[in-house]
Amino acid sequence: MEIAIIPSLEHPTLPRAELEAVLAAENFDYSFKKIEDGLMVLELSDKLFPDLPNLVRRLSFTHEVFRVLIHTQNDYLEKKAGIYNWEGILKGDYAVRVKKIGSKPDLNSLDMEKKLGGIIKRVTGAKVNLENPQTFIRVVLNHDEVLVGDRVSTISKKHFFELKPHKRPFFYPGSMHPKLARCMVNLTRVKRGERLLDPFCGTGGILIEAGIMGARVIGSDLDYKMVEGTKENLTHCGITDFQIFRADARNLPLTEAVDAVATDPPYGISASTGGEKSQDLYQQSMVSIAQIIKEDGLVCMATPHYLDISEVLEGTNFEVIEQHHIRMHKSLTRVISVLKLV
Repeated sequence: MEIAIIPSLEHPTLPRAELEAVLAAENFDYSFKKIEDGLMVLELSDKLFPDLPNLVRRLSFTHEVFRVLIHTQNDYLEKKAGIYNWEGILKGDYAVRVKKIGSKPDLNSLDMEKKLGGIIKRVTGAKVNLENPQTFIRVVLNHDEVLVGDRVSTISKKHFFELKPHKRPFFYPGSMHPKLARCMVNLTRVKRGERLLDPFCGTGGILIEAGIMGARVIGSDLDYKMVEGTKENLTHCGITDFQIFRADARNLPLTEAVDAVATDPPYGISASTGGEKSQDLYQQSMVSIAQIIKEDGLVCMATPHYLDISEVLEGTNFEVIEQHHIRMHKSLTRVISVLKLV
């Protein structure tokens, strides 16, 4: 079975990295058949198809996922579509929508939608519903290549809009966007029911995304207001399995090891860092985290570009296994690092 992914083009490396992390977390065996800007194609076992919606619900830097039914050249599309068993795919009415990815400019999307839609109607007699179809047929044109499939799911933009930091009950400037927060959680490969820690929880954005995925979330912050605000935000999002407390990240009072850590520590010198420089705070915190994370657990941490990650990891057995750079504005690039113990 071929599965096609239409990734977000907001970042050059995060969509693929997040997808691979989620595939690993959900125990999917797969192989890539195509990787390029705007399109990734995987080969999966047919028996994994019922589990795909659970995987897709985790993703943030992906727009859409569909099962490939026809993979051909443009000149052969009508012939293949005319003999395909559409009755086994359609669940009531349907719509056909075409997306171009590096296609020839002379291919008309609307004409192709009408042509393919007409073939399906002639073969099945099913009704077209362009507003709210029960079956959504996606067509991707990629140069002379055509992929036709039934859409498994899309990633909800509404979720990320409604959970923007300023829309939560407790807000503090500088909070991370929920899309990146979710991606960072995914990069830890945390599984449902596992324990994820954010030792600089702030307003709880990372913990919200982890809790929505079914992780058991643990958060701490030096600022009592942040601790209470995180509790308020988690409760507002319907998350009940959480442990939030006031603590210094350099001395975490945990007696049970955590499965993963995702965190966006504060930058600069402020009351929230106890007056410490960021480099010192990070380094001392990583020593503490190394003592309470499981041996196979991963850490995903955001840092400003001007901090030397090798110095941050001094005194620990952590090593960087992947990094992603996100330009925030002219003077700041955020570095997302995934770390493991060696």
